Amino acid sequence: MFIIGKILTMIMMPTALLVEILLIGLLLRRFLFGRALVTFAAAAFAICLFFPVDQWTIRPIEDRFPQVRTPPEHVDGIIVLGGSIDCLTSQDRQTPVTGAAGDRLTTFVALARRYPDAKLVFTGGSGDIEQGITNEAKWVRLIFESLGLSDDRVIYENRSRTTRENATDSFALVHPKPDETWILVTSASHMPRSVGVFRKAGWRVLPWPVGYVSRDHIHNYSLSLGNCFAILDWAAHEWIGMAAYRLRGWTDAFFPKPEKTD
Repeated sequence: MFIIGKILTMIMMPTALLVEILLIGLLLRRFLFGRALVTFAAAAFAICLFFPVDQWTIRPIEDRFPQVRTPPEHVDGIIVLGGSIDCLTSQDRQTPVTGAAGDRLTTFVALARRYPDAKLVFTGGSGDIEQGITNEAKWVRLIFESLGLSDDRVIYENRSRTTRENATDSFALVHPKPDETWILVTSASHMPRSVGVFRKAGWRVLPWPVGYVSRDHIHNYSLSLGNCFAILDWAAHEWIGMAAYRLRGWTDAFFPKPEKTD
């Protein structure tokens, strides 16, 4: 199921879908239906270039959980999700290479220094289709050491492949108590799905979103179609992921939201 899910996700991304529609249209261009597909794909590319569709799709996800303005006085533990490392490039170059979510790691280190007595957990193995080539925890360990975070402070969960496994495998590893305060660090767009699976696993966490890519006032949005589609694909990845997780019973809600506080 893991491999099937990865393949389905790849072919359902907006970029892939439009390319698929365009190719089918070109193959059938002798027919009216084929020419209609080409026109649709070209129009969609133009709309994504000249309108901030990427921002419209990812903004609601990023805003679902607010930033923490008043940090708690006491924290029992801090957990950061994998997804920050370009594992294949790191393996090829034999040095840690961070991707767009690198601020998950820097935020984690900052929080570790703020709460010196808190338990620290990194969770992430490899999300690649082909397993066994590399492992994210290996490279994260090197980054933490270079930033002065003692290796004996961090518990590394290095087998999980998905967000759900991040939650379930880490829960089984550290056995958090119901009354403990745990901070969950991940990208803002990844937070709703993450909180959903952690709650389902019986782990109440304080969401600490980072890595925003959307803006309140879009005066000068990117004219790079590649950048627009990268954000659009990520937004689609999260919307599809939340729907799939809900259908499989891995979360209690399609779009998890903050808990009400008295």
